[in-house]
Amino acid sequence: MEGFHLRRRTDSLNLKFQNGYLGPLSTSGLSIRPVTDIFMRRDTTSWYSHNLNMDMPLVAYGHAGYPLLMFPTAAADYLEYERFYLVDSIKWFIENGLIRAYSINSVNKYSLLNRESHPAWKVEMLQRYDRYIMDEVLPLIRNECGQDARPLTTGASLGAFLAANTYFKHSDNFRGTIAMSGSYDIYNYLDKGYYDDNVYFNNPAMYLPKLNDDYHLPRLRQADSIVIVTGQGNYEAPDRSRELSGILHSKGIPHLLELWGHDVSHDWPWWRKMLPHYLGRFCQS
Repeated sequence: MEGFHLRRRTDSLNLKFQNGYLGPLSTSGLSIRPVTDIFMRRDTTSWYSHNLNMDMPLVAYGHAGYPLLMFPTAAADYLEYERFYLVDSIKWFIENGLIRAYSINSVNKYSLLNRESHPAWKVEMLQRYDRYIMDEVLPLIRNECGQDARPLTTGASLGAFLAANTYFKHSDNFRGTIAMSGSYDIYNYLDKGYYDDNVYFNNPAMYLPKLNDDYHLPRLRQADSIVIVTGQGNYEAPDRSRELSGILHSKGIPHLLELWGHDVSHDWPWWRKMLPHYLGRFCQS
């Protein structure tokens, strides 16, 4: 891709990222304060995941700031948010050292979106993906951002489910989530009637209503950064966000539910407005 300078892949989680820079990009509509370095740092790495038995690449944007872990839509890859300019939309936060964004691959094409797979394998892959995040991605982020770092998660469409599921399962390790235009019940992707522990523990619509423990529920009730946002236009399904909000409300979990207008469709131009809007509110708090 023109203007992007990729460095060689690293072979181990213990190695530092190779330095790279990306810029300049559009800053239309944003109020810019002076910064010393007008370029956005861009680092890539990849390693063989023993949880997933495949190579898993990752890209990081920025030199400092609060960590943001980004999950791609549908069956897309770790560079999707770059290609569709979502990274461009949050460039100001990155350049000013407020946010350091990390974008990873999903395994959706092997799991929820794989029509040939048995549902047991689909949810097994989700569980392995969860271990990949906790055992491999989170330590890498903490190596860069500090051992106590609790990233925000974010994603759009199916990425919103992955972002929300990661946060709700691990609220002791993540700060919150900005879930855009998502659906939070994976039963739509499984053969009707199939159920096992991996279905339950990867389906927020199942495990959140029954959450009554003395560890996770008290933490979630102290949450300050849960955003559930959706449009109400073409291809959006606002009832799915309302349903998740209803569950959170019933459990006393503070969150922000926002339904944007009936002209707001399930598409990139709106996600490029949503994410910087809520990151701005987060950075001001």
